Amino acid sequence: MNPLSHLGPELEAGLVALGLPPQPLAGRLLDYLALLDRWNRTYNLTAVRDPREMIAKHLLDSLSMWRHVRPGTLADLGTGPGLPGIPLALAVPGLQVTLVESIAKKTRFLREVVRQLGLDNVRVLESRAEAVAEPGAFDQVTARAMDSLAGILAVGGHLLAPQGRLLAMKGQRPDAEIAALPPGWRVEALESLVVPGLEGDRHLVTVTRDPAKPA
Repeated sequence: MNPLSHLGPELEAGLVALGLPPQPLAGRLLDYLALLDRWNRTYNLTAVRDPREMIAKHLLDSLSMWRHVRPGTLADLGTGPGLPGIPLALAVPGLQVTLVESIAKKTRFLREVVRQLGLDNVRVLESRAEAVAEPGAFDQVTARAMDSLAGILAVGGHLLAPQGRLLAMKGQRPDAEIAALPPGWRVEALESLVVPGLEGDRHLVTVTRDPAKPA
């Protein structure tokens, strides 16, 4: 029995609020959360220590962008313990996720999650984003707390297919970062996100190549 099963009703309510089916997704997410909680006690994978806090701050926050993620390939840069990549891989049918992380203890954890949960749509790359030699291989790239928009594009822009999209999760509306986008890129959409159980601003910035202003 999952030691965090008592958190099921709270997680299910959050999934319903996001428009996601609570089952079997909640059970799969709780299995991931139990692994994260256990490993976190030894390896310090995340500063959030309380599993109840992790529901809103990690799981629901990651899934708040699910409606904007399309089936296809997605690279999650600087994924840490697998956020948002693992929740999205569980929630979005037809999504193939590559988790990119350079810290060995985190990639060991990620491989154990993939093994324990049987995630055949997830692979793990132990690498810095700029060293991933798969140019144009991904329909989507995401980063949850990695860098500025320009910084993410500098290390990961090469991974995007010609019509690919960067889905960057931000807190407050990042107007200064948008103004500092490098030539050849444009904002396709700027969405305000609502995360159940979490206060504060959350935004999703979608960036694509700008055919009118090539780099």
